[in-house]
Amino acid sequence: MLKLLVFICVGVIATVAVSFAWTAIGGGPLGLHGLIALSLGVLGTVGLTSALMALAFKSSREGWDERPDNPDRT
Repeated sequence: MLKLLVFICVGVIATVAVSFAWTAIGGGPLGLHGLIALSLGVLGTVGLTSALMALAFKSSREGWDERPDNPDRT
């Protein structure tokens, strides 16, 4: 439950930051549909990044990154 809360908070903070940056560079205010699309894009990116990093750490811990012909391995 705590991970989900952190995930949502990161998405909300990133969405607000990108929205302010968009307005600051002269892009104009975002409407409701723009904010929804931006939120889905940010949450999708954060989710994909989290999943891929978890897989990379799991692979490293379980030895999937080692060479199959490693002579030092017993």
